[in-house]
Amino acid sequence: MVPASRGEVSRGTVSRAAGTVVRQVVEEAEQVPAPFAITAGFRIPRVPTEWAPHSHTFHELVWVRGGTLTSRVEDRVFTVSEGHGLWMPAGVAHGGRSTAGARFHDAFFAPDRTPSAFAFEEPKAIEMTPLLESLLVHLSAAELDEAARSRAEAVVFDVLRPSGRQFTLQLPNDPRIDPIAEALLDDPGDGRSLEEWAAHLGVSDRTVTRAFRQATGLSFAQWRQLLRVHRALTLLSEGFDVLTVSEVLGYAQSSSFIAAFRRVMGTTPGAYFEASGGAPGDVRNPVSGVQNA
Repeated sequence: MVPASRGEVSRGTVSRAAGTVVRQVVEEAEQVPAPFAITAGFRIPRVPTEWAPHSHTFHELVWVRGGTLTSRVEDRVFTVSEGHGLWMPAGVAHGGRSTAGARFHDAFFAPDRTPSAFAFEEPKAIEMTPLLESLLVHLSAAELDEAARSRAEAVVFDVLRPSGRQFTLQLPNDPRIDPIAEALLDDPGDGRSLEEWAAHLGVSDRTVTRAFRQATGLSFAQWRQLLRVHRALTLLSEGFDVLTVSEVLGYAQSSSFIAAFRRVMGTTPGAYFEASGGAPGDVRNPVSGVQNA
């Protein structure tokens, strides 16, 4: 979720940016007052913020504006960028991080008053359409009367749908290749080849290849590319230009980064953020002021 800083990483996590604040989450006894199903709110963390692993007795939907959110659920990493949200089922343990200045929204859903169609067992990316977001912002108003709240909740359940793109990074959780994942989570720009990693770990190339396929369903190159796009979403949302992001992520040319981003996301960085409402800084080069593709 936040740009990597070396030397501060544990297995399967993303290293913290300098100045990150770590917060403990204390579950409130009653998040959703009966007879209603939803309560919503927002906050704006002024510094990079991390929430320690926790779970809720309520379903939670989180989304951000002006930044990104990354959530870790066991051996998976979910990156939430503009235009998308993340549905976290009640009882699922998760941690998270948001970038500094991101407008962080969350909505809690009482499980016993949530339609069975939303009884997801796993986290789900949710498409945050303008209508859905407007309804949930509307529900965050404390002065909303009971009739208006009930009408808004009914429409929320009509328009809330999983996104067509479930953007998830599967972590290996395999001792043979965990050191590779750890190093790349800390520094996605590490350019060592599969052969160099195998030699470094004292195993065969075939062992590394098979382990990545078995653990993640991807080749080593595909997994590293996916990790780099996860990190790119965070860096771009923070206003870094495409050239800088490509260099940080280990690409020799920005065109190579743009091509890799397109392979994963189906579009260029600039088009992706334009479609989702625009990234902070409009993904511009701070020197030339020219918007990158």
